[in-house]
Amino acid sequence: MAITRQIKVKDITIGGHSPVVIQTMWKDRLSSFDLTETARHIDGLSLMGCGILRFAVPDLDAAVTLGALSKMVSMPVSADIHFDYKLALRCMDFPIAKIRINPGNIGGKEKVKTVLEKASDKGIPIRVGVNAGSLPTDIRKSVGQGFSLPEALTEAALRELAVFDEFNFSNTVVSIKASGIADTIIANRIFAGKTGYSVPLHIGITEAGPLIAGTVKSSASLAMLLSQGIGDTLRVSLSDSMENEVIAAREICNAAAELAKLNGNADFAKNSVLRLKRKGISIISCPRCGRYGFDTHGFLNRWLKRLYALDKELTVAVMGCEVNGPQEARHADLGITGCGNKVLIFRKGSVVKTASTEEADEVFLRELELI
Repeated sequence: MAITRQIKVKDITIGGHSPVVIQTMWKDRLSSFDLTETARHIDGLSLMGCGILRFAVPDLDAAVTLGALSKMVSMPVSADIHFDYKLALRCMDFPIAKIRINPGNIGGKEKVKTVLEKASDKGIPIRVGVNAGSLPTDIRKSVGQGFSLPEALTEAALRELAVFDEFNFSNTVVSIKASGIADTIIANRIFAGKTGYSVPLHIGITEAGPLIAGTVKSSASLAMLLSQGIGDTLRVSLSDSMENEVIAAREICNAAAELAKLNGNADFAKNSVLRLKRKGISIISCPRCGRYGFDTHGFLNRWLKRLYALDKELTVAVMGCEVNGPQEARHADLGITGCGNKVLIFRKGSVVKTASTEEADEVFLRELELI
């Protein structure tokens, strides 16, 4: 695929050979009363690997609140705007790093022009969002009457970009999303193959579903696209926590890097690994069975966010019994398992500490800090 052009979102580069950027979206309404806690939460997401955070902006109060928050955090924040172009204009009075609009529902070309002029003056990129639920009426009616859904999505995206081209605005990211795996893959392939367009692509499955179903659908589609060089930024849209969206996206990027090695083109595979591979923690853990002597589920629930926030290249093993203990995970840099009221801490297959189950977290932390 052709290399996309690069754009800047605050200090983050999207496109070209730059690393693929992980995004998530704030799950609640913004409140000016808890911005300090919100900023602290955002810092935690950043440590886990989130690069850009998007917020819904349904009214002017939300725009002002997001503007205040944007001054408190280092992570670029993006404003998601629908229907009222004045909300986009107000957001750009603050250090909000990116605006997401759909030109088709923002109120006509003159209003789009006003938004683009201010974005150009401020150097703020705009993401054009197209999904199956917001197709223009004429294009929506064409689905099944000569247009497939992926073709309709691509046509809608090209139509929106034509408006931007008319006003000489190219600081743009495009997202083309559907709720189906095949539709998402095909639509993004069609768009990426269009000559004359090198717009960075934000990819994702829209309304993917709850944790397990949404992660499966997103993995099947996004890993394939990324392994083929399609996609410069992604979000895994789950009916679950932002942290789990970020973790899922990290693992999808790692999986795509492995898939890219099957391409047969050594240079492509090397570049894909550089764009996709996420440094940091790698966790192996057994699923637990009736033989377990250590509660892997409970331990991982307590430690997962913390482990993914580590800035260390480590393989950590969380194993349930003596069968799947140190020897099954002997390649791990650090591991924990247990039997009865004892836990074993091991490195590279050798036990280094024995402790009671009550001391498990404390002893594990001490050993982790030594690495």
